[in-house]
Amino acid sequence: MDLDLPDRLQLHKSEGFPTHLLEMPPQDLWRHLPGPTLFHIDGHRASPLFVSVLLHGNESTGWSAVRATLARYTTRGLPRSLLLFVGNIEAARRNVRTLPDQTDYNRSWPGTLYGSMPEALLMTDVVACVAAHKPFASIDIHNNTGWNPHYACLNRLDEPYLYLARLFSRTAVYFERPLGVQSAAMAPICPAVTVECGLAGGAEGIAHAVEYLEAALSLDHFPEHPLPDGDIDLLQTRAIIKVPDGATVSFDGTDAEFRFRPDLDRLNFSELEPGTALGRLGGSASRRLVVDPGAPGLPSSDYFSYDNGEIRLTRRAIPSMLTKDERAIRLDCLGYLMHRIDRSGTLKD
Repeated sequence: MDLDLPDRLQLHKSEGFPTHLLEMPPQDLWRHLPGPTLFHIDGHRASPLFVSVLLHGNESTGWSAVRATLARYTTRGLPRSLLLFVGNIEAARRNVRTLPDQTDYNRSWPGTLYGSMPEALLMTDVVACVAAHKPFASIDIHNNTGWNPHYACLNRLDEPYLYLARLFSRTAVYFERPLGVQSAAMAPICPAVTVECGLAGGAEGIAHAVEYLEAALSLDHFPEHPLPDGDIDLLQTRAIIKVPDGATVSFDGTDAEFRFRPDLDRLNFSELEPGTALGRLGGSASRRLVVDPGAPGLPSSDYFSYDNGEIRLTRRAIPSMLTKDERAIRLDCLGYLMHRIDRSGTLKD
């Protein structure tokens, strides 16, 4: 696809993978790549595994894991061909999620709200190129800014998607929003998941991602029998929590319009009961958290009460991705609220 985009947003393509990149930290990729790049690396099975990394520039685990994986196969060749998309190298240069003049690389894939933006045109090109290769499966590798266990995310509950998720973690999150993410764009083409590998740079997260990539590359086919119900814990994102534009936040007790508890991110993936406190209102005590539905048709339930200035849950929920990183809160959200579901998508609680 010939798109009229600046060079830094053109999709660049490479046959093979230059060995000097195996030693390259993400902050230096801008010196060696002209922009977002799709590498086609031959393997013993032709149908490729598609992997995307650095859609967020400060989430380095995917790039580290890919380098380590490729280094292991330099002499014997990959068990399966690999399509590797290396995304936001400009943001990686500065170790930030995204630059101020950019649209988030993982909110710009087909289905995005930002369809006219250059980043969306770029991702449309990526999907077209990958689809032409008839990929076996798709994996998008990410990190979190707060404490979370390692888990997989998926946009369909079909068996191959569940199996691909379970290959990474017993915990899998089904979600429909946010829009414009890689896994949702790839889901109509092949089994697709996002994997969340904890905090960026953590040795455990890198090792887990390497193990997962090797398992996915070595997989000959997806099993025909259903994944046993007891083998996977399914949750669904039901609400997205946001701080109102311009509102101040704190996590250390200093005055702000939202004074969150200092261990907020330690609540992630905990079964929280009604009445659980997330913090207090400060300032004029007039601001309220924004709660968006996690999917079309879902109610944006009143998950929070503010009696006596205390921010408390009004119903049972399981949070994920709660973060104390103020930049991440401004660019994306404070976190998500989930509920357990069965394989048909029906709520369990």
